[in-house]
Amino acid sequence: MDFHIPPIVEIRNWLLNEGWSFADPGDLLRAVCRRLVEGGYPLYRVRLTIRTLHPEFLGVSYTWNRKDDQVEFFEPPHAMAASEAYRRSPFAAIFEGAGGIRRRLDVPDVVFEYPILDDLKAEGATDYVAMPFHFSDGSRHAITIAADRPGGFTTRELQELNSLLEILARPLELHGQRRVARNLLETYLGRHSGQRVLNGQIKRGDGEEIHAVIWFCDLRNSTPLAESMPRRQFLALLDRFFECMAGAVLDHGGEVLRFIGDAVLAIFPMANHHVENPAECPVHRQACETALAAARDAMGRVAELNHERTEAGEAPIGYGIGLHVGDVMYGNIGTPGRLEFSVIGSAANEAARLEGMCKTLGQALLISEDFARILPESWRSLGTHEFRGVKAPKEVFTVADAA
Repeated sequence: MDFHIPPIVEIRNWLLNEGWSFADPGDLLRAVCRRLVEGGYPLYRVRLTIRTLHPEFLGVSYTWNRKDDQVEFFEPPHAMAASEAYRRSPFAAIFEGAGGIRRRLDVPDVVFEYPILDDLKAEGATDYVAMPFHFSDGSRHAITIAADRPGGFTTRELQELNSLLEILARPLELHGQRRVARNLLETYLGRHSGQRVLNGQIKRGDGEEIHAVIWFCDLRNSTPLAESMPRRQFLALLDRFFECMAGAVLDHGGEVLRFIGDAVLAIFPMANHHVENPAECPVHRQACETALAAARDAMGRVAELNHERTEAGEAPIGYGIGLHVGDVMYGNIGTPGRLEFSVIGSAANEAARLEGMCKTLGQALLISEDFARILPESWRSLGTHEFRGVKAPKEVFTVADAA
């Protein structure tokens, strides 16, 4: 006697046994949708939205369409939560507590309260459901499913899809937790440092010696500014300054390590660090070229900011940037219960001392002699100077357009 296993049971067993092996939620969603279509379910479009912790985005969204069997990825920004499109969407209702939404789209002369339903009906969809699902921490997420079969979903199909969603939520929660961990580490440590921590460099002292361009910059006269402005206004200005400086570093592939009050410590690491003639090493030259391009970019951004401030009747801000090259220890420092991923070493100290000379020499950008030797440029020497805590005097340079 043959025993027929219902498609939903086969899909449920597959999800329990193999669904955990997918490294990407989009690939998992596509595989589930394919099996449901093969099992006779009239899926036309499925959209999965997982809310997460991120300073820029509300969450992540994956949308599968049967017509091309592809999954589109989207990260809705926080501003979307205040948009009219979001407020008039089924997702807003689900996230505000609705237990589920179903709308038949093949019924004539119906006015839909959600504009997305008109779009789906025009494409040939006949039925639409939106359902919440929950992670073990109680957080609420949502899935929407559209059908295009005449008559839409049967009651049994909806019950089976709902039961499958309870199982699907488990691997999705695992992916969600990984994404939150990665988001937080990249936000608070930086992309490269965060990845190193995820890869297991979590103990105090874990790290390595690297050769890098070291960037140090700070905002001039921040104390008088803070005393003359409302606190929130000063914080907004500080954020704009960091967007100019750290934003340029990140956009050029550098790693922002620390915000120290009104200062930024960053690096542009190099793969090879022990070479006889760094000036002839393409890796060294590339790192220096990139760091200098980032510095010029940052200076241009501050110029735009100062133009805005002048137009508003506010005083322009001043700043200094120091670029140096040297060996540093890159890894975890601190106490066993509170660590920081950063760089330490005399080269980092020299970069800070170099930047401190910007105010003394009346320059926005200073270049160390180690940096200048590597990168051919029309450098302008500003003479030899003693740095506090550094034994030998150092020659300092700038570029013609950095005054």
